[in-house]
Amino acid sequence: MNIEELREFCIELPGVTEDVKWGNDLCFSVGKKMFTVTGVSDAEGGISLKTTPEKFAELTERPGIRPAHYVARYHWITVDDMAAVSEDELRHLIRESYQLVFDKLPAKIKKTIT
Repeated sequence: MNIEELREFCIELPGVTEDVKWGNDLCFSVGKKMFTVTGVSDAEGGISLKTTPEKFAELTERPGIRPAHYVARYHWITVDDMAAVSEDELRHLIRESYQLVFDKLPAKIKKTIT
């Protein structure tokens, strides 16, 4: 999945915004909470996303996937080697990350997202 395919996929999810943080990270958020982060010009450099505690343990044992810097304690992973996951699995992981973040949003914010 290249950067444009990633952008198109993430933006199609309800209520998603994108912005650049820290000078070089393209962040996708729902309700102002990030769910996927990648390099601003190249997704091949790695994609970070939130996952469940169970999947975190499973995925970080695979070569090419590691705990994400600074946010691993919140069960974020970084897929460094795009060959470590299929495109379908990556899409599933992104959707799951989106849903995990969405589910934690206050009800008032959830109601504004359609």
